Amino acid sequence: MYFTYILFSTKTNKYYVGSTDNLESRLRHHNAGSTPSTKSGSPFWEIVYAEQFEDKSLSLKREIEIKRKKSRKYIQWLVQNQSGFGG
Repeated sequence: MYFTYILFSTKTNKYYVGSTDNLESRLRHHNAGSTPSTKSGSPFWEIVYAEQFEDKSLSLKREIEIKRKKSRKYIQWLVQNQSGFGG
């Protein structure tokens, strides 16, 4: 299984979009400050949204789709309108 996920940091009030095959491990990685783009929000990242995919390429495609919108409002809409964890 692969996931496209959205994190939120209460420290920076920012969202981060990514993809992985292991949500728990990836969240620990972000909160450890090991990812340059999320280091400033550590250790306060939490998973607020995730979609599950059978295929890595579909997960990456969805990540890019969300990022291309360049819209905080769209991300907030996704988070608020998800039907349970997993999109």
